[in-house]
Amino acid sequence: MFLGAGFSKWAVNLPLVNELFDFNVRTFNQADERRIEAAKLVKLRWDKEHPSGNNEQFIAYANELAEEQRSSILWYVTRRLAEPFIWEEFHSQRWRRHVLSIDEYRKFRVEGLLRASAFLQGFVGPSIAGIVTPNYDMLVEYALGTKGFNYGTIGQKLSGRGPYPVSTWLNPVKLTGKTKLSKIHGSISWDEKGCYTDGRRGITGNALIVAPVLEKHIPEALRYTWSLAAQILAQSRKLLVFGFAFN
Repeated sequence: MFLGAGFSKWAVNLPLVNELFDFNVRTFNQADERRIEAAKLVKLRWDKEHPSGNNEQFIAYANELAEEQRSSILWYVTRRLAEPFIWEEFHSQRWRRHVLSIDEYRKFRVEGLLRASAFLQGFVGPSIAGIVTPNYDMLVEYALGTKGFNYGTIGQKLSGRGPYPVSTWLNPVKLTGKTKLSKIHGSISWDEKGCYTDGRRGITGNALIVAPVLEKHIPEALRYTWSLAAQILAQSRKLLVFGFAFN
């Protein structure tokens, strides 16, 4: 099964790349506001200079900017894709924000997650070789749960928060599902150090992702998931593609 951007658009209305810079995100502090304003200024200047340009070209341009400007754009991209899954609670005398953990019961409050789950559950099972996706949101993880998928190794341990409110520092969450999931462009729940139970890297902007640029270069840290994708395809006799546009 190959899940393109159209799957996330259909299920939870995540933006396609041509819709990405709508700046439809909440700001929780002054740091967020500064980053948003910085990203808006970079995009506005580029739009004036490239009236017929597209968002992929803009991100490619932003990748070559000075670190502060480049960081504001990549922060925004990952933050925008984490937006539907961020929730707040008042704890220890202040408001705190979190991104949904994979098995968290609050996922049922996000419109579209049950729709995505119902779709995937109709196909996953012993007969499927696996799922390949260039999307770096966590929709598949939420829809299948830790008992429904793995990143290539059954029993892999994840770091970070676990099912709320139980901490997983002493008892790490494990991926026990048999369906292989290859995220060839990385994930907002990954960084250079490993894989996590939630998309907090989408809040911080430090996620291990390949931005949607025309000329993509695969980081060495993602070689393993590309190898997994090749393995899934080699074992497949039929391919089900969920996308939104094909030339």
